[in-house]
Amino acid sequence: MRVVASRQRTSALPNNKKVIVVDDDPSVLKGIARLLKMSGFDPILFDSAESFEDIRDVSGACCLVIDIHLRGKSGFELKQALGEKLPVIFMTASDSEVVSAAAREVGCVAFLRKPFPAKSLIDPIKTIVGGSGLSYPH
Repeated sequence: MRVVASRQRTSALPNNKKVIVVDDDPSVLKGIARLLKMSGFDPILFDSAESFEDIRDVSGACCLVIDIHLRGKSGFELKQALGEKLPVIFMTASDSEVVSAAAREVGCVAFLRKPFPAKSLIDPIKTIVGGSGLSYPH
């Protein structure tokens, strides 16, 4: 099974509360899904870039949260394939400045190093939903 997670919709949530998450670690997906739900968002989870690309439906989503180091196609490659369709929040376990610089170059609204505080993920998403222009600091 390639799509790991729930496509459960909570009818009370507006469409712009849908957050697409791509990570190949099931425990990370589960934790982020729980956090997003507790914060009023509707997580749609994928365990690889390829499983997301099989569906590739970003309609109604406010953003994508993508792990950079996925098995198969990387988070950077996925972002490049999507272009500017949605704001992207990158996350990684890497402390490399090269990875950080690459994230800025590819374009993201936030760059998170795992493990990260819940607020570090939720605040940028709330800013996106609120329509405020947020960009990754250079």
